[in-house]
Amino acid sequence: MTVLVTGAASDSHTWNLMFLQLFVEEQGHRVVNLGPCVPPTLLADSCRTVAPDLVVLSSVNGHGYPDGLRAVTQLRDQLRSAAPPVVIGGKLGVTGPLAAEQVHRLLTAGFAAVFDGGDLDSFRGYLHRLAAGAATATVPATPRVDAVRAAL
Repeated sequence: MTVLVTGAASDSHTWNLMFLQLFVEEQGHRVVNLGPCVPPTLLADSCRTVAPDLVVLSSVNGHGYPDGLRAVTQLRDQLRSAAPPVVIGGKLGVTGPLAAEQVHRLLTAGFAAVFDGGDLDSFRGYLHRLAAGAATATVPATPRVDAVRAAL
């Protein structure tokens, strides 16, 4: 499976992206790391070029929620049905964990899962389910918040 790892548009942090790359590679997947401060247009162009099986959007500056909404909306608009599953995680809000309605908004905007600061086991489980064909890009009927505290 090819996983595209990227930072949010306003997030200049890189260590989280390096950690994610190593973590995903340890799970047996190929990683293309776009680095920090990736605007939505570059993300969409990269998806066309790389054709990843999954996109992981990471933020540690607390602006992941608004940056994520813009990125996934533009990605879905530009790629339509060819868009891969996209997950987001890390420090998504500046005041702490997101409210349930914010998580729901991210999911309905097009994210397959939201990892708002939790444990890597949830993210690892998602990767394994996706690789096995069990995870889908659809929004669950009841929004679920998966947790990935350390890296996303």
